[in-house]
Amino acid sequence: MIYFFDGSKDAFLTAFLCAFRDEDAYLTTGSRQLSLGQQSVFVPADRKRARRCAQRLTSFDGRCMHDLDMLLRSGEAERGQTAFCYFRLLADRKRPVRGEFAEDAVRQASECIRRVGLEVHRLKGFVRFMECESGALYAPIAPDHDVSDLLLPHFRARLPNIPFVIHDVRRSKAAVWDGEHTFTAPLARAEIALSADEAGWQTLWRQYYASVNIPSRERLKQMKGYMPVRYWKFMPENPSAVVDAFTAPPASRAGSQDGAPRPHGSAQ
Repeated sequence: MIYFFDGSKDAFLTAFLCAFRDEDAYLTTGSRQLSLGQQSVFVPADRKRARRCAQRLTSFDGRCMHDLDMLLRSGEAERGQTAFCYFRLLADRKRPVRGEFAEDAVRQASECIRRVGLEVHRLKGFVRFMECESGALYAPIAPDHDVSDLLLPHFRARLPNIPFVIHDVRRSKAAVWDGEHTFTAPLARAEIALSADEAGWQTLWRQYYASVNIPSRERLKQMKGYMPVRYWKFMPENPSAVVDAFTAPPASRAGSQDGAPRPHGSAQ
């Protein structure tokens, strides 16, 4: 049986209760082709049942709801089934299982949680804010996982007096600090009026980024490991210009030693 749920924590816990004793259960938030004779059901969230389930699971492992939150944030297609297998093992053993890496369910869940946490860590350095006419800051991102609100504590601590919006354009949602409160809200599209100084700040940043580049010390693989290509789209420094500098013929490199940014289109 395939159990479809809407991706929320309450819906997952409700589906978990329905599927717990089904050895062939598969939980998913997306589409899946049914095999011959296979059945499916959509499980709506039942808050009361979900609360009781959460209390029971928490009695076995006080940190398990944090694990569930991270698993459901994953952008991976198998996140529902990964969470189901992990929590079924937890419920069967009635004790924490997160360190039992010999179990496939634990290993897969731990890796999924690690990838979500790693993206949060990376985005703390890769988010690029733009200054709006109002003085607020705006930053578009397109992360693999649903982590925009997990970035709020970090940037709120760094920018306590400046309102900002982190816009997850892939999921059409925004994480907002308005100067007093943090919250999330749907945001399909944003029309931003940039301040008069924003273009100048971006130019200065690109010049600095180009000036610290050393083409003779080519480390493309290492660079892409620290700064994955999928994040470059919203980075005004345009790391692809540095890659071009690394890979350009020696004569071309000699002609660009002034540190000026190359004439590639801005990521903005």
